Amino acid sequence: MLLRLYIAGFTPGARRAIENMEAIVADLSGAPDQPKIDLEVIDVLENPQLAEDERILATPLLIRRLPVPIRRLVGDLSDRERVLIGLDLRDG
Repeated sequence: MLLRLYIAGFTPGARRAIENMEAIVADLSGAPDQPKIDLEVIDVLENPQLAEDERILATPLLIRRLPVPIRRLVGDLSDRERVLIGLDLRDG
């Protein structure tokens, strides 16, 4: 599974989103029935072309690129259950 977390600088909201996703990835990495998760953090202030290519209007924004379909979640990702459901890692 390929996840990209887009942030706009290291704001408090961006830091919370990074910490929340790192915790989720760490917890899921030990589970035998979960796919391997690759998390990339991309600062759109340093990579504005990527932001434009992905049509990013708000940050923090988590995009699941693979597997398809693409999923998008906006916010600090503090609602763990919502994140897992949004990424299709748990049934809603």
